[in-house]
Amino acid sequence: MDDIEFQSIVVSEVQNALGFYDTEYARDRIRLHDYYMAEPLGNEQEGRSQVVSTEVADTIEMMMPSLMRIFSSTDRTVEFVPRGPEDVEAAAQATDYCNFIFTSDNDGFLTLHNWFKDGLLQKLGVVKTWWEEESHVDEELYEGLSDVELSAILADPDVEIIERDEIPFGPEPEDGEEDLRPLVYDVRVRRTETSGRVVVENVPPEEFLFAKRTKNLKDAAFVAHRTVASVSDLIARGYDEDDVVKHAGYNELEQIEERQSRFDDLESNAEFDRADPAMQNVLVTEVYIRADYDDDGIAELRRVVCLGDGYEIVENELFDHIPFATLSPIMMPHRLVGRSIAELVEDLQVIKSTLMRQYLDNLYAANNSRVVAVEGQVNLDDLLTNRPGGVVRARAPGMVQPLAPAPIGQTTFPMLEYLDQVREQRTGLSRASMGLDADALQSTTATAVAATVSAAQGKIEMIARVFAETGVKTLFRNILHLVTKHQNQPRIIRLRNQFVPMDPRSWINGFDMSVNVGLGTGDTNEKVAVLAQIAAKQEQILLQLGPQNPLVTIEQYRNTLAKMAEHSGFKDAGQFFLDPAMQPPMETPQQPQADPEMMKAEAEIAIKREKMLAELELKREEMLAEFELKRTELAMEAQLKGVELAAKNTSVQPNIRSVV
Repeated sequence: MDDIEFQSIVVSEVQNALGFYDTEYARDRIRLHDYYMAEPLGNEQEGRSQVVSTEVADTIEMMMPSLMRIFSSTDRTVEFVPRGPEDVEAAAQATDYCNFIFTSDNDGFLTLHNWFKDGLLQKLGVVKTWWEEESHVDEELYEGLSDVELSAILADPDVEIIERDEIPFGPEPEDGEEDLRPLVYDVRVRRTETSGRVVVENVPPEEFLFAKRTKNLKDAAFVAHRTVASVSDLIARGYDEDDVVKHAGYNELEQIEERQSRFDDLESNAEFDRADPAMQNVLVTEVYIRADYDDDGIAELRRVVCLGDGYEIVENELFDHIPFATLSPIMMPHRLVGRSIAELVEDLQVIKSTLMRQYLDNLYAANNSRVVAVEGQVNLDDLLTNRPGGVVRARAPGMVQPLAPAPIGQTTFPMLEYLDQVREQRTGLSRASMGLDADALQSTTATAVAATVSAAQGKIEMIARVFAETGVKTLFRNILHLVTKHQNQPRIIRLRNQFVPMDPRSWINGFDMSVNVGLGTGDTNEKVAVLAQIAAKQEQILLQLGPQNPLVTIEQYRNTLAKMAEHSGFKDAGQFFLDPAMQPPMETPQQPQADPEMMKAEAEIAIKREKMLAELELKREEMLAEFELKRTELAMEAQLKGVELAAKNTSVQPNIRSVV
């Protein structure tokens, strides 16, 4: 496939995606954003109430704290699970390192906040990850270097010599003598240090393009990121200056309606075109497309960078993954984009706004009611001047009669309560879940309260699980992929108050992944109570069976205590409990070397002692044998005497009978 044909394919995909975006999603996102900002509904009437309910904003803002607490309750949002025994240590390191990159190298909290809010409000939240190389240039001066020292400096490929002076070392030779002094060198060098890091950044929904009927990012045929960058930034990235400058001055992306609606409450005009040529904007479209570029019959994933609205290709390469992670709060089967929470309650905002307007108009009419006045019998100037304590002059009583409107409060408020119940059914948010409904939570058991709160939070937990298993898992998989691919040297990071080296090159095997969000049926206090019971059982086992028992290890006991500290609000459990895995192994104390003569004497004593014990044992056994023999002889003699006595008694008995 030649470049012209390939470019036409890329342009066609971009234009189709733009048309799909404009017709299917842009209008919806603009409308939902207006609902969130409580903009006028468009059906307002002059002289009537124009109040707008904030149902969309209230629902989203009530969900955000719960979602952020769920994903911020632990410093290990995602855990990598080893696939074999040999991967246990590597999986633990990968878990710590990827979470460190997300929370420390990048602003993880802000990224999650904007990501989740985009999903709740505008159907789709998008996050992009990439590896960014950074260069730091320093100048250094070295004086009096020898040849060996100079060669060592020049051997560094990151060093460039700017100035070099050769100076003879030692006293000057006499007149007529040859100068044999060794040379030393004064050099000024420029040292360029290159480092890289993983960048995680939110993508505005209007900048993210994808093909129609896309089911998921893994199998997507076309995905693109359309944004603007300054001329200076693009040249710094290595693009040709001529290619960049000829596309400078682009400002159409800043003028699209969706981006303008985002700043309507702050400004009314698009961003101005800067006078500095280096700061002018250039349209950059980063495309990830599956195409058979090499004509082998198999479509490969390629990364293509285009500049300008003509989509001139300046970069085209094979690529191994799509660097985006997306999420929607309500998933729709077989679709990349699901539904937003704002869509669930936008109709309720219209209905509640209408009811509130009607009630306020009714209240205004009650306070400023119309009147019936008999013509010619009332001073109309007095009647039209409505002020507290004012006097209306009339020629006779009853010349002014009020037209009191029928009060509608008794029907309006039950309707508003019903709409709140509808919102609770759709979103799971209720006053009971926030602990604000006194009627629902008072005069009842703690178990009933817990059941009420747990049931009300079920939908929020479902949304959190969807976020975890879709977007968050994909994001951390992309982070792991980038560090294992690009980081070519160990990095020292501070982890639990210790400096630990991280070298992704040793993670040769892949890992399974589990998202460790703070989900569960109990609240924090209940989890701490359960952990306390587990710790008590572990203590009992360790005390009764010892540290080498088959049920609980010291490390497991420490993990329980650490979890208790984390759930109590202390993220760094290392302040209270040391991690046995992070401690150096205990050194076995060396035994002093024994004297050979002493060892020989001790051995002889031991032999004599054993011999003497054996002799004593033999004598004891002989005495026991003699004693047993004598006891047997005595028993036999006693038995013999008994037999003889019995025989004598038998011979005397008949004589006694005959006498009788």
